[in-house]
Amino acid sequence: MAILFVLLALAVLAVLVVANWYLWRRLFHDTTRAPGWVRRGGAVLIAGGWVLAVGAMVAGRAGAPFWLQRVLAWPGFLWLALSMYLVLAVLAGEAVRPLLRRVLERRAAARTPVPVEARDEEPETVLASPPGHGTPTPPEEPRPLEDTGSPRPAGPSRRLFVSRVVGGAAAVAAAGTVGYGTYGVLRGPAVKRVTVPLARLPRAAHGYRIAVVSDIHLGPVLGRGFAQKVVDTINGTQPDLIAVVGDLVDGSVKDLGPAAAPLARLRARHGSFFVTGNHEYFSGAEQWVQEVRRLGLLPLENARTELPWFDLAGVNDVAGESEGQGPDFAKALGDRDRARACVLLAHQPVQIHDAVEHGVDLQLSGHTHGGQLWPGNLLAAAANPTVEGLERYGDTQLYVSRGAGAWGPPTRVGAPSDITVIELASKQA
Repeated sequence: MAILFVLLALAVLAVLVVANWYLWRRLFHDTTRAPGWVRRGGAVLIAGGWVLAVGAMVAGRAGAPFWLQRVLAWPGFLWLALSMYLVLAVLAGEAVRPLLRRVLERRAAARTPVPVEARDEEPETVLASPPGHGTPTPPEEPRPLEDTGSPRPAGPSRRLFVSRVVGGAAAVAAAGTVGYGTYGVLRGPAVKRVTVPLARLPRAAHGYRIAVVSDIHLGPVLGRGFAQKVVDTINGTQPDLIAVVGDLVDGSVKDLGPAAAPLARLRARHGSFFVTGNHEYFSGAEQWVQEVRRLGLLPLENARTELPWFDLAGVNDVAGESEGQGPDFAKALGDRDRARACVLLAHQPVQIHDAVEHGVDLQLSGHTHGGQLWPGNLLAAAANPTVEGLERYGDTQLYVSRGAGAWGPPTRVGAPSDITVIELASKQA
């Protein structure tokens, strides 16, 4: 196993080295005439970006001071997103290069003057000698134009011009994509509304509203101000119940307790509930469970509460198994009355199969971020049964939120953040 891990790490490192060399060559080497400060600056920029990125990823796990984590997080994580989209944009530019060169060649050919050739088919003109004269006088040959000595303007070669156009366009496209995706995260999540009919839901609960929020990821980048935006957005929907389905934080209670403080202002008629996500187990799950309870949320640790019209249950995340705190569906659901509807809070969509076995009507999950950074949705689809939205598995429905925040780069592309208001519908209504 150790050898396999080393080989995998070496393969990843090799891919990163080749990708970054390719990025440097296309953006800095091919766009300059000769070695100079541009090429050296490009190498420093790319290498420095990865130093900051690795530092940002390692700082939290290494227990670095929180101020240092914050200093490294912004440039380091943004470089991760920017470098990815730079590589994608430059790769896309490979298809444009031959087309652009062909256009330039045709334009150059159209501007080139066609030389005037002698017309061989015309007979040679013989000048008659005037009376009293000898041989005829030949016509005067045209004098060649004098060389003025002024040099022709020296512009970039066609290949250099194409490289600059494609490289510049790739840089602008990547920076614009990351900039817009980051603005979308910092602006705060939008509200998404989904109606979910439940067969066993009584008529009296028709229209019951559950505000689902996942993957807030408070940390060195998204702090107290972001948490306040999330709270204000949730409270603005006036829900009957609030479900926080994991990955609330990326850090310790000591560092992020103040950032999470606005959660104490969540308001719902039947309260706010919380289940752990995998990132809680990287951040001290037991301490965070105590902290959210202090803030007024009720943690459902493999537990169930009976609401007036349906059961609400929650299970721990599968990451808790390493600490002996994994999900226990039998404890949460084993002795319930199956004549009642049941809504389950479980961070990861992969837990849907256990939910089906235990007769759950609706599972609410997060974890995937909807892929967060396209084409990350393809990777998320390979690891999760549902990446986002509502799907049915037998008699159980699964809803997966894209999440409110972001992990790593505070950027989303093709997967905007959301807070979902699930409106339960009774088939008896």
